[in-house]
Amino acid sequence: MESCEPEEGSVPRRSKPIHGRGASNNPVNRFESIHLERDEEWDPAQDLAPGTILLRDTTTSIINYNDSPDVGFETSVNPYRGCEHGCIYCFARPTHEYLGFSAGLDFESRIMVKEDAPELLRKELSSRKWKPQVIVMSGVTDCYQPIERKLKLTRRCLEVLAEFRNPVAIITKNALVARDIDLLASLAAHNAAAVNISVTTLDASLAPKLEPRAPLPQARLGAISELSRAGVPVGVLVAPIIPALTDHEVPAILAAAVKAGARWAGYVPLRLPFGIKGLFETWLGQHFPERKDKILNQIRALRGGKLNDPRFGTRMRGEGVFAEQLESFFALSCRKAGLTSPRQELSTASFRSPSSASSDMQKMFPF
Repeated sequence: MESCEPEEGSVPRRSKPIHGRGASNNPVNRFESIHLERDEEWDPAQDLAPGTILLRDTTTSIINYNDSPDVGFETSVNPYRGCEHGCIYCFARPTHEYLGFSAGLDFESRIMVKEDAPELLRKELSSRKWKPQVIVMSGVTDCYQPIERKLKLTRRCLEVLAEFRNPVAIITKNALVARDIDLLASLAAHNAAAVNISVTTLDASLAPKLEPRAPLPQARLGAISELSRAGVPVGVLVAPIIPALTDHEVPAILAAAVKAGARWAGYVPLRLPFGIKGLFETWLGQHFPERKDKILNQIRALRGGKLNDPRFGTRMRGEGVFAEQLESFFALSCRKAGLTSPRQELSTASFRSPSSASSDMQKMFPF
């Protein structure tokens, strides 16, 4: 162990990817001055793939507020920190560094669980300070990641939201969302639920490399179909679009999503903040070495010559000629697929205070 200044994007070398994981190492935490280094005799072939560890998150509040001008929502609920889906491109990876972990393997194998999320949500929705508004689940990591199948924290949060009839917008790439159709359909009857399902690629051989523990594309399309048939408004997010790797799939993804029942679509070009740059470069070298330079150069063409541009207004769309072409290409693909409807606008008109809330709250929002 030695002390050093962490270098942005620096990644310990590892020769091969790890089966079932997106990252193959732990880059230096940008907030830490001490990190572990392998000795010269280290043999990566002897390392076991890290198992997933669940850690208790004892947070005392659950509704997150943000004032970012380009994310499209102000409040969100995240029952989990870290995400076992292990998507190599995930913009949320650097958030794990605030917890003292790495954005690499730690992010997908050290999952913080907010066991009290449903109770905290009930308490905050019952407060006189709460102003009914759309809550997004989740604004950071996926609320339907694998452990949700067992813990059901997201479902229990939805049960609370359904009691209050507070509108919720789901963002996920996991077909497990279809498990909760009963609650989502109940909310949708009051124009208080919408689901956005992320489909990055239709290539069943590429998806496990990009998103090793997420359901395959056909399962996500199946979830879109189930939700649509149940009357739950559902759209598709082609996010992220990776230049020179997945951008050519946009028309096919949109056509398949429409066939399944999607009503709207959105996209975000690949973002590589902080340590994700090094992780993604390593991943490209492992899986697509012959395309690595082309992909990175096209990302730079979107980001003013850099691999990431954090500025509000450009970070979600990019800038320059290539960004304009991508925007036009996506819009044309939407028109050809028949996706001309805007994203579902949800309503707070049916918000109510159930009998479980305080008496003062019931006077404000009786039913």
